[in-house]
Amino acid sequence: RAIIKIKSVKFKLVEPGYGYVRITQFQEHTGENLVSALKDIEAKNEGPIKGLVLDLRNDPGGLLNTAVGVAGAFLKPGELVVYTDGRTEDAKMRLTNNREHYLRPGESDYLKQLPAWTRTVPMAILVNGGSASASEIVAGALQDHKRALVIGTQSFGKGSVQTILPLNNGTAIKLTTARYYTPSGRSIQAKGITPDLIIEEG
Repeated sequence: RAIIKIKSVKFKLVEPGYGYVRITQFQEHTGENLVSALKDIEAKNEGPIKGLVLDLRNDPGGLLNTAVGVAGAFLKPGELVVYTDGRTEDAKMRLTNNREHYLRPGESDYLKQLPAWTRTVPMAILVNGGSASASEIVAGALQDHKRALVIGTQSFGKGSVQTILPLNNGTAIKLTTARYYTPSGRSIQAKGITPDLIIEEG
């Protein structure tokens, strides 16, 4: 069988000064692909970039470290992206926009290649009921840091951390051990991200 590679980042220059990026899912190289997309938008545009739309509609999520990297493309270094909380200490985790939280060991820092405008450009994020998990982490982080306006409908609400506990008979139990929270302390699980502007899709 052939290996099917799904392109997780699509982009275009909607009109002069305004870029559009769609992320369909958070894969291993989505962060690098996002940086390439933003650089290409800048190259195709004449003059400064005035606004950017990040489309996360129907994005079911994917890799957590990739979500941290994608959010980090638009946040200041060191800013909190997401944290987890549970009953035990090992269930508590804080993921910030620092390289150790979005890069694998030995991987070069793709965010250093970003154009300077990505940290300050006015942004709109599109979400809907199909936006879940990693996409909710990104939308919630940029919303909490007042970095982007979230537009659309309530997201799915997948914000649980699950641990697999092997049993002696070869089976296992999947147990929810923590939940994801946005930087301001909002739980994502079963609630989702509430848009700043609620607009139904036409």
